[in-house]
Amino acid sequence: MRVTSSHRPRGRVTAAVALTAVLALTATACGDDGSSASGDEGSGRGEITFWDNNGGPRTAVWKEIIKDFEAANKDIKVKYVPIPITDVQSKYDTAIAGGGLPDVGGVGTAYLSNIVAQEALEPVGDRIKESSLDGRLVESMVEGVRTAGGRGDEMYTVPTSANNGTLWYRTDLFEKAKLEAPTTWDAFYTAAEKLTDADRNAFGYTIRGGAGSVAQALDAIYGQSGLTEFWKGEKTTVNAPENVAALEKYVGLYKRTTPEADVNNDFAKMVAQWDSGTIGMLSHNLGSYQDHVKALGEEKFAGIPNPTGPGGVRVQVSNPVDGLGLFKASKNKAAAWKFIEFAASHESNSKWNEAAGAIPANTEAAKDEWINKSEPTKLGARSLTDGSTKIVQLPYYLPDWNSITKADNEPEFQKLLLGKTTPKAFLDKLAGELNEAQAEWEEQNK
Repeated sequence: MRVTSSHRPRGRVTAAVALTAVLALTATACGDDGSSASGDEGSGRGEITFWDNNGGPRTAVWKEIIKDFEAANKDIKVKYVPIPITDVQSKYDTAIAGGGLPDVGGVGTAYLSNIVAQEALEPVGDRIKESSLDGRLVESMVEGVRTAGGRGDEMYTVPTSANNGTLWYRTDLFEKAKLEAPTTWDAFYTAAEKLTDADRNAFGYTIRGGAGSVAQALDAIYGQSGLTEFWKGEKTTVNAPENVAALEKYVGLYKRTTPEADVNNDFAKMVAQWDSGTIGMLSHNLGSYQDHVKALGEEKFAGIPNPTGPGGVRVQVSNPVDGLGLFKASKNKAAAWKFIEFAASHESNSKWNEAAGAIPANTEAAKDEWINKSEPTKLGARSLTDGSTKIVQLPYYLPDWNSITKADNEPEFQKLLLGKTTPKAFLDKLAGELNEAQAEWEEQNK
């Protein structure tokens, strides 16, 4: 049962894991596929199933990589299953409880700990050390995966890519309005006002009010407040006065310099709206680059890392690291691992990230020429490595992180946009749930 109030009962994760174990034992006893069993190394041949955690936008490139893999491994076939990004965590939870997990699945750090807590993923640290990937994975992404897993130094996915918060802006509209690039938050707000003419259906910004809204709002408020730590002692800084003030300014854009329909927009609607209209700015990530190129051409837009805040310092929240997980229930882990190793190799990892406009996890792929040809990706990669950006590390290791920031509080963010709650009340509720989840996690990990 999902708890949606601000008071979350302690021991929730432990209870969930226990329930999953009981269901798995029952399924096995009844002759089910026993998806929570320890699986088997298998023969290294035959068919394996792969779940793509962003099915649709990434289907074409994955099918190309699978075709390459099957050509190099003629005794292995990969069954490709596209899972919409909005459904992936619930799909995994359902399969863990009732059976039917894949051999390999895309797993992002935003929900990694939830799957690890349910004992569904195979540790991959030793496999990496004995493979061609050893020493060839970007250390910051490796550390992100380790931290998010919440099990010390062990890794439960092989990192494949990272994204970066990006402020996309219409260079043609900025030039026409004689505006400078929105490299600071002050310039951002000035542009949002100046580019808005509601009578002509022209707006300065599109705000994310649907799925993914809380994550984007956190990026905006920490970027403006300049706070660089998510925790201060045992309590979160989410509802610090500086963040409350920043959120008040940010949501104040809604309906004034943004379309009213934004209250329901997820990333797909928001991107489509920006690509086809006369909206000045869009906050998303590097993943929508190819969409913008197709819709606008390279000459009408640009993408930069988040604006700088107090003292000229850029602060942004950590972005999830995407990766590939090997599921314990697999009956052919040897073949599944071959696929993971191939997909994370130089050529495949470069191919995938170039198609997605993301930052490769393979160190050799990260040096490929296409990164320098894609200005937004180059700037994003540089901002993460040259020391110019302060990263607020979000607690992806909390098993409840995804449910707190999505199911529990995205509807609350819509209420905030509609004026049915206040920035302080919204952040106090969010902070209370995060503090309780952190206390639970600390108690369980003593």
